[in-house]
Amino acid sequence: MSLRSQVLDWLSKNVPPARVQHILGVEQMALRLADHYQVDPCQAQTAALMHDLAKYFPSQRLLEWARAEPIPLDPILEQYPHLIHADVSALVARTEFGIEEAEILQAIAHHTLGSPGMTSLSCIVFLADTLESGRGQTPELNRLRQVSFENLHRAVWQTCDYTLQYLIQTGRTIHPRVISTRNWALAMARDDSHG
Repeated sequence: MSLRSQVLDWLSKNVPPARVQHILGVEQMALRLADHYQVDPCQAQTAALMHDLAKYFPSQRLLEWARAEPIPLDPILEQYPHLIHADVSALVARTEFGIEEAEILQAIAHHTLGSPGMTSLSCIVFLADTLESGRGQTPELNRLRQVSFENLHRAVWQTCDYTLQYLIQTGRTIHPRVISTRNWALAMARDDSHG
């Protein structure tokens, strides 16, 4: 049984069908971006398929995994444990599927809040998670999809802006890592345009 089949089999038992559809959408977009930016397609596919392994773990279980590892927790993560599903998904990828490649594990761990200094692979999975076709066909999303094939850093910065606007409009708590990821990507995009 291929790794992909094993992961899809595991997902079918641990996440709802609609989430599996989202994951397949992320896989498809990640492969397209990986091809465009000459990033290893196997790494992109693996990280995309595994990015939401822990998405439906109960809050207590997420916190237990985080404390056992340990994943650094702060008051926001303690209050909103679903924000650590990305970090815990990377742990599940390692323990359930034997994934040891640091770059794949980082791409899984960074897909929600991002991280300054992300690799191209991490940028791709971060973007694919927000921009896969199942997320809708709004003018904003379609513009961001277009940008994602023009400049990775600009796409990460503008996708962070899109997410921040949504969080502000809906009165949600914002984790500072989203802001530091946005600021890093903004600086990188400016460097790209001057290089």
